[in-house]
Amino acid sequence: MNDCQWQARIERAGRILGSGFLIAGRTVLTCAHVVAGADGPLTVTFPNRRSERPVEARVLVGAGWHGDATAPGDLAVLELAREVDVAPARFGTESEAYAGADGRAPTLHAYGFPKSFDEGTQAAYRTVSPTRVRDEWVELVADLAHGQPLRSGFSGAALTVAGTNRVVGIVTSVTGGAGTMTGRMMPLSVMVRYWEDLVLYLPGPARLNALVEKALRTGLDCRPERLYRQAAGPWAPPVPSHELRSLPMAAWHALNAPEPEVAERFADRLEELLGESARERPGRAPAAWTPVVFTVEHSGAGEDEVRVTVSAYHEGHPHLVEEPRTLPSSEVPGYVESVIDTAIDHLPDDTDELVAFELPRPFLNWPVDRWPAGDGDPTPLGCAYPVVVTAHSRREGGRRRRLAKSWRARGDRPASGVHRVDCSDGPPPSQSDLARADVVGFAAPPGPGPRPHFDTALAKPVPVLLWPRTGCAGGHEDGTPCPGTAFLDALGTYVSGLPLDELPQHIMALRERASAQEQHWAHDIQLLWDSPRCFPAPDREALHRHCPVA
Repeated sequence: MNDCQWQARIERAGRILGSGFLIAGRTVLTCAHVVAGADGPLTVTFPNRRSERPVEARVLVGAGWHGDATAPGDLAVLELAREVDVAPARFGTESEAYAGADGRAPTLHAYGFPKSFDEGTQAAYRTVSPTRVRDEWVELVADLAHGQPLRSGFSGAALTVAGTNRVVGIVTSVTGGAGTMTGRMMPLSVMVRYWEDLVLYLPGPARLNALVEKALRTGLDCRPERLYRQAAGPWAPPVPSHELRSLPMAAWHALNAPEPEVAERFADRLEELLGESARERPGRAPAAWTPVVFTVEHSGAGEDEVRVTVSAYHEGHPHLVEEPRTLPSSEVPGYVESVIDTAIDHLPDDTDELVAFELPRPFLNWPVDRWPAGDGDPTPLGCAYPVVVTAHSRREGGRRRRLAKSWRARGDRPASGVHRVDCSDGPPPSQSDLARADVVGFAAPPGPGPRPHFDTALAKPVPVLLWPRTGCAGGHEDGTPCPGTAFLDALGTYVSGLPLDELPQHIMALRERASAQEQHWAHDIQLLWDSPRCFPAPDREALHRHCPVA
């Protein structure tokens, strides 16, 4: 469990209350009874991440819970006061907790903090069967006759499958008397009942997850219960209406229906509703983006030396934040971290900030959205601000003029779809295809060297390019799973119907969601976006003017 730094200890006023686990940069799950009924702020510590300081937390869900070990709904969601630099837990599917073909359930590990174990200790258990007690808990029995028993201090601990460390439930209580090594787990299917947003953190088809995220983001009114029942048909197992009151819950039941076609029909109908909503949506004024731009150029001082210029825009003109710096390319992330707060402070208060990186072609795959959002702030930059990249070549001469015409024609209208470039080595997209494209999506990253498919779209220029920084490495046989294809499937679903001018904000929301899930289809998405409304023609004289200091 060396990679499980997300294991959390919950305290109040120096007293250990129980266990918990991080599922996103600022979100921790635990049991409601762990945090119920006591005064004073909560403190969350990550004992397996010694460099991470304790952080205060507040209860978002479960604060009003009152009950004993047999009361339902024993789940709490905590919000941390700041983002922590800890990789979150990964979820499995609930079926992984139960016996397989060999008739034996897998070992499940729990990490708790019983008396005299402030640093934590482990217990090994397994499920008795999938049958729930009062439709709420699954029974647990010790995997080892003389191992560490579940006792006070384990409540709220994640139960993870041995070998994968994927979370399949949460420890809620110990059962039986002295010497009886049994307990109870709240499984994932019950946890989502009490916190519906959990559905968005669980594994599922990239397309369905993208559709649900997009529907929530755009506020789609889709009547979730009707949507599910239409997809499930009259012969599906009955689901109570109260478990279909939200879109995430309806999607969860569709995903876990006995027939896989239910999830496909659910996704198809949701996509239709999103398309109808986009066509009916009234026109909106373009987003009032005001950028901070980091311009990175080869300095000529050495092979690895670059020149970085930081400018903040005022009324369409760039102003220097500080004198350009020449430094090794490896030091650029640290420099951005040190100067970003100062640069953001120079933007007008009544506009939407944007952080853009104008890069040479070989650097376009830099993970700029993963860099820290400020000095001492571990929040990823792309989760703090909308972050985009662009290429020097698109900001000069004829390409800039062609790009401006393309944006004038389509910038404030919904994206018609994504032109796909898969991982095969076929011919580059035709000029006529690119002329009609609003967005081009790539199954693989551009790489530092020539890549005809990417370079053609970059030069046309197509308004928006999107790709995964890892994606498909190529070389696989036809019909085998391809991460690049999964990326393009979900990307087309998510982007279609969204106004191009608003894409930076939508991609930021997507990054926030993906930061909690290592396997999320968009966990390393890169957005090349350079609307001339946001970036007017380069003003070389203006770049020699410093920002006015208020």
